[in-house]
Amino acid sequence: MYSRVLRAPLWQNLSGGGRQNLMSACLMSTLHRKRLPSAFPVLSQPLQPLHKDVFEANLKNSCVCQQRYIEYMEKVKSGGGESAVKRHTQRNKKMLVADRLHMLFDDGYYLELSPFAGMGLPYGDIPSAGCLTGIGQINGLWCVFFANDATVSGGTAYPITVKKQLRAQDVAIQNRLPFVYLVDSGGAFLPLQSEIFPDKNHGGRTFYNEAIMSAMKIPQVSVVCGSCTAGGAYVPTMAEETVMVHRIGTIFLGGPPLVKAATGEEVSAEDLGGATVHAEVSGCVDHFASVEKEAYETTRNIISTLNFVLPEEVEGEVEEPVHSIEELMGLAPLDYDHSLDVRLILSRLIDGSKFQEFKARYGTTLVTGFAKIHGHLVGIVASNGELTEKASLKGSHFVQLCDQRDIPLIFLQNTVPAPELNVSRAQAEANANRLKAQSSMMAAVACASNPKITVVIGGCHGTDSYAMCGRSFDPNFLFVWPNARVSLVAHGHSTALLQEDEDVEKINKRLEKESSAFFSSGRLWDDGVILPRDTRKVLSDCLKIIKQKECQLSQNKLRTPLLRM
Repeated sequence: MYSRVLRAPLWQNLSGGGRQNLMSACLMSTLHRKRLPSAFPVLSQPLQPLHKDVFEANLKNSCVCQQRYIEYMEKVKSGGGESAVKRHTQRNKKMLVADRLHMLFDDGYYLELSPFAGMGLPYGDIPSAGCLTGIGQINGLWCVFFANDATVSGGTAYPITVKKQLRAQDVAIQNRLPFVYLVDSGGAFLPLQSEIFPDKNHGGRTFYNEAIMSAMKIPQVSVVCGSCTAGGAYVPTMAEETVMVHRIGTIFLGGPPLVKAATGEEVSAEDLGGATVHAEVSGCVDHFASVEKEAYETTRNIISTLNFVLPEEVEGEVEEPVHSIEELMGLAPLDYDHSLDVRLILSRLIDGSKFQEFKARYGTTLVTGFAKIHGHLVGIVASNGELTEKASLKGSHFVQLCDQRDIPLIFLQNTVPAPELNVSRAQAEANANRLKAQSSMMAAVACASNPKITVVIGGCHGTDSYAMCGRSFDPNFLFVWPNARVSLVAHGHSTALLQEDEDVEKINKRLEKESSAFFSSGRLWDDGVILPRDTRKVLSDCLKIIKQKECQLSQNKLRTPLLRM
């Protein structure tokens, strides 16, 4: 007969440290567990002669979209322009943000998010929203970063800058990633203060998030490598550890001009809020760096103290897709009428073009199944036509299945432009059944706790996009192809919703402009425009980033945030 002590869980008889060690050992045992082998059937999807016309039309459109992508990329990479870059590097003796990031991350590589944010806005083009955000590895640990680009209006924060910073913090919170801030900003753009300051998701939310992230045990490190004025001064002072560069970094609520206006006293920026003052007198910073290079070396060393225990990467040989990834250019649809079977796209994205399809003969306008991307098992939900009642029920079943097994989901979205209106009684009943089925799928997607990544490969229109995990359904990441269209109603399909011919023409012109992938990305409705040929690499990076979350214990418990002295 067992005693009560023997029947009690082992961890209850351990001290706090022993209990933590046991939990860590159990976790590492789980992470090192050998995955089940798979021998999925190969999707044999070569291009056929009957695909030629559609493929060529898509390819021509993709070439135009890719050229626009290249032009946008060149523009955002130039930052504030040649004169601003010269002033930044020669007069101010500061490094460009791209060089800073190259020194910070392993091999200088990082996955940049939303590079086209800020382009084509009502108040003008703000290249990269005046900042860079993304995810890179520091000593093998994936970290989110936010870095001001002071060549763009001196690092001034516009409404889109705030939105981009908040999105980066959301990525860190959702994926439990450490966060690094590279601060070099002159503060908010005052003429647009009403869009920056007062509301819930305006500037103050960044500081709220910093406190919440600290309470969630998400480490935050700040590097002051430029001006840090007014509200921005709270970014480094709320971070857990802060590095400041001598004669370059400054922290103060009001600069020398304000001091002189208020008191008549003349004081230099260095004496008022330089690295020496804050490292030796105020204690606002923890590490003094003589030069920028030292600051990034120090930051890398700080990250190595975070006590994360990462699983050993078991790098097996990854099977490349059977079919050429370059052919995705001709498979990216010009519009919904130029969509080919989505399996043609899948066979050019997944390992070995191997796909275990789920419910292949039911609800065939939605393709669901299992595959691997760079060795990571994923569930795929891909649009292959109208999201019918059967397709929605199938999608709901599959999403719940993957949630049950904790398998990440990849959504490939190409939704129907607009359903045709039919008021017959039979059609009304069919529409009602479809409505109920789509509602079930939306609920399944919204409540699934497994990671989700969405790629808009064609259209993102109407309510179908919700069931296919659009932005409002909170995927971990959402990317769009350059050919993608994002709008409530697709261009050329608004007739059923309007009465006057004049209105139809006017609204279609507006839809043509506002549904562009570049219009969408400029407003941060996604995490970036990616070329079709880069999709497999981007998905692989995202899956590695998501996997790091498994290494953290006590993920759901809020603690007291770290408070500075």
